[in-house]
Amino acid sequence: MIIAKYSLNGGEVLKSPENGFTGLEAAIVLIAFVVVAAVFSYVVLGAGFFTTQTAQATVHTGVAQASSSIEIVGNVMGVAVASTPTRLTYINTSVALTAGGTPMDIQQMVISYSDTAGGRNPNISTNTDLSSCDHVFSDQTTSENWRWCVSQKINDLNTVPNGLLEPNEIWVLSIGMPPTAKVNKKINVNFQPAVGAVISLSRTVPGAISPVQPLY
Repeated sequence: MIIAKYSLNGGEVLKSPENGFTGLEAAIVLIAFVVVAAVFSYVVLGAGFFTTQTAQATVHTGVAQASSSIEIVGNVMGVAVASTPTRLTYINTSVALTAGGTPMDIQQMVISYSDTAGGRNPNISTNTDLSSCDHVFSDQTTSENWRWCVSQKINDLNTVPNGLLEPNEIWVLSIGMPPTAKVNKKINVNFQPAVGAVISLSRTVPGAISPVQPLY
């Protein structure tokens, strides 16, 4: 905007142009400041919401991890089916959910094995049908024997069989042993559920093997 400024100079009136700041321009600048502040506030709030959601997701994941774990219940029994056994054929161990645990899909669990004789299997496969224990119960020394199955379900109230271990249920898992599971050998079995912490089981094969014996 041009402002006319008048001054007397030798009797003559002169005009000197100067730039002025109108109310419209001031409003435009103010609106620009408001828009910038609004965008900045939105970015800050968005970052805060994202951080809150991330923390919430972490808490929910932690709760899920803690509430979906299993535990070993009762004794671990070693079974040998040979007439003159020199090794364990399979072991029976009972598992249940921890207190307040949510149902767990046992079919998604990974079981691994190792022992002090050098026997190692990072993934003992399961049968397609969890209740099919033929390979586990046989006295084969090949990898076909290295399987696991559900040989018994205690307190199972479901009329339709499923693979979910639910509260108050106890499932007996039969886990086939390799040829190295012999006398005085320490065996280690790890249970890795789809959600939850790994459960480790360490036992020692006794000095004399009978058809059925508890392992300590």
